[in-house]
Amino acid sequence: MSKHEAITVGSGPEQVGLAFLTLAYGVREDVDRHMLSTAGLSLSRTKVLQALAAHGTLHQAQLAEALGQAPRSVTQIVEGLERLALVTRTDDAEDRRRKTVSLTDKGRTTLAAAEEAGTHALRKVFGSLDRQQLASLQALLTRLDTAVASPADARRGHRHPTASQE
Repeated sequence: MSKHEAITVGSGPEQVGLAFLTLAYGVREDVDRHMLSTAGLSLSRTKVLQALAAHGTLHQAQLAEALGQAPRSVTQIVEGLERLALVTRTDDAEDRRRKTVSLTDKGRTTLAAAEEAGTHALRKVFGSLDRQQLASLQALLTRLDTAVASPADARRGHRHPTASQE
């Protein structure tokens, strides 16, 4: 019996939902642990570097918005990344209270290693499924994503990340 089966009994929406949340949390923890041990970068820090790689130099507020996180949380992550020389922060030329964040060459190299480690960890888990099972899981995730999306998310074009978006 797996960890998530031990805490759920039955097959109603609540039990299946709880099993899904428990499993998703465990997979995230495994991916995070593998990324940290292999590349020295957590999943949350990797997401910040990915946003910078995709969008280029951003103000910290823009970065927080792109990540869907509170500005203070992003500031703490960026400060840690700056100490590791993975990003640089500079004063905005027009408003010295604002900081712009840029990815460094070391940040790009570390990001590539972290993404490779994350891919390896995900392939280990989801590689156990055959093509039909993966397609079924993708269809279910898409259905759940639609059920979770709020009307405000739909107006802004925001979607929760699913396998097709990664």
